[in-house]
Amino acid sequence: MKKSLTLGLALFALIWISGTVIVPMHIPDFLPPEDCLELPETLFNYADIQLPPHLTTPALQNADNTPADNPITDEGATLGRVLFYDPKLSVSNTQSCASCHKQEFAFTDNRQFSRGFQGGFTRRNSTSLSMARFYANQHFFWDERAIDLEAQTLMPIQDPLEMGMTLEDLVIKLTATEYYPPLFAAAFGTEEITTDRMAKAMAQFIRSMVSYQSEFDAGLAMVPAGTPPLAPFPNFTAQENLGKAVFFDPARGNCGVCHGTTAFVLPAPRNNGLDAVYGDNGVGEITGITSDNGFFKVPSLRNVEITGPFMHDGRFENLEDVIEHYNSGVQNHPNLSPVLRVAGPNSPPRQLNLTNEEKSGLVAFLKTLTDFEFISDERWSDPFCDPATTGLDDLLAANAFTVSPNPAKESIHLQIKGGHDAKHHVKLIDAAGKLVFNTLFQGADYWLDIQSLPSGVYFLQLETGDSRISKKVVKH
Repeated sequence: MKKSLTLGLALFALIWISGTVIVPMHIPDFLPPEDCLELPETLFNYADIQLPPHLTTPALQNADNTPADNPITDEGATLGRVLFYDPKLSVSNTQSCASCHKQEFAFTDNRQFSRGFQGGFTRRNSTSLSMARFYANQHFFWDERAIDLEAQTLMPIQDPLEMGMTLEDLVIKLTATEYYPPLFAAAFGTEEITTDRMAKAMAQFIRSMVSYQSEFDAGLAMVPAGTPPLAPFPNFTAQENLGKAVFFDPARGNCGVCHGTTAFVLPAPRNNGLDAVYGDNGVGEITGITSDNGFFKVPSLRNVEITGPFMHDGRFENLEDVIEHYNSGVQNHPNLSPVLRVAGPNSPPRQLNLTNEEKSGLVAFLKTLTDFEFISDERWSDPFCDPATTGLDDLLAANAFTVSPNPAKESIHLQIKGGHDAKHHVKLIDAAGKLVFNTLFQGADYWLDIQSLPSGVYFLQLETGDSRISKKVVKH
């Protein structure tokens, strides 16, 4: 049974004025004015999830990157869940971590590049967060620039394209949000809100995201421990068993040489020969070492069926394209992984020459790694009554929201395509994430008076029905 917390903070009053000029009123507090948070009366179990024996082997225990000073607790992961889904972590209050890491896609995005808080596109494809716990070298992002998962959680928040927030302002904002002090107290003993505690809580939530209820897991449980990897599973179809054999057979796919553990996570970044010359050098951009060029972190293959498009740049639309790359498309880059060469260093790239039947079987096997329980489990779902991510794409695709002039001195003109009869909620937020104006409109063409505002950067947020979008506005 859930306890619904409707937190009316009474931060502002709405003003409705008919006509074409709307005079908004100054609001001194932080957005949003009301939150509905649904958390269970008895906390979900994050700290002691009972994993099957094949996910508790010494190899995976050694790969577990959980630090001694940040073990997973139910209270910490609960706080991390709220932070992960809360759009208040962005400067415009429109973008959360879940905007680019969606549970239904195993905590990745279903587009080639994700959108930031102003609608701009990220440089790289969003990676899946599942099984992040089982990466021994601890470094995160495609280029491994984050030294550990705790550091990774704070970097998108500060990114000027993704969420645009400063950590100093975020601490102030969350301290002013009614539900956070008790959540921090439950997780860490006191109500003090710090960036270190935010990072630890979000890292706990992400490390708890272990996928272990797929068809593959069921099959592994049906055979004795130590069964050779090429042996068939009794719950698999003939096609799935063929694909499994291709995956693990060194003479055919040899995929298991890299994706070898039951977490299907590589222990370090690799160059997999996507290009002979890389425009994006991945790890090499961070280290400046030529021999690191073209190296990228490799996410777990668990749930790979639903995590496309694939690779760091999302170039492959489907699993068939990925398999064909390894079958016939590996490029002879100087740093190509030796296991993708015919006979080790300096030899040509290996051509798998798989039959169509083998390729189809490999796709079928990879689909057995999909865990439908994981992508629907409530403990990893959005805890807010009103989803943090809504119909942003609909507005952007229709080019529905324009602002002019921009920069502006006295007023800004909002034009909303197709909005003649609709009601719109418009908020103006300063660069610190503080709500300064709040208005309701009906129609498609309005002017907003900004004469009294200090010069600087603001974010104009438009909400229409279930859609929400933010645009940057410069006040001279």
